[in-house]
Amino acid sequence: MTGNRDMDRETESETETIARKARRLEEARKRETASAWYGLGMFGLVGWAVAMPILAGTALGLWIDRRWPGEVSWTLTLLVLGAALGAFNAWYWVQREGRDD
Repeated sequence: MTGNRDMDRETESETETIARKARRLEEARKRETASAWYGLGMFGLVGWAVAMPILAGTALGLWIDRRWPGEVSWTLTLLVLGAALGAFNAWYWVQREGRDD
């Protein structure tokens, strides 16, 4: 009789293992894999998210430096601020896309 109980426990354990593996397989099938085009699109989005604030800051800095010359280089100052804003912007987009998965 003890042998039957041990056999039932082993069978139950195997059944649970099989059910767990089946659930994992089903979840994996439900998840969509990102294509290469998605990766390239994300790469482009991050690139533009960084490049545009840098270009805008540089253009504004050049305009300010030509209009009101002084000791401070507004071009460099706004370029660095644009790079910081671009990095934050890229981080935001990457985090946002990561949450959608």
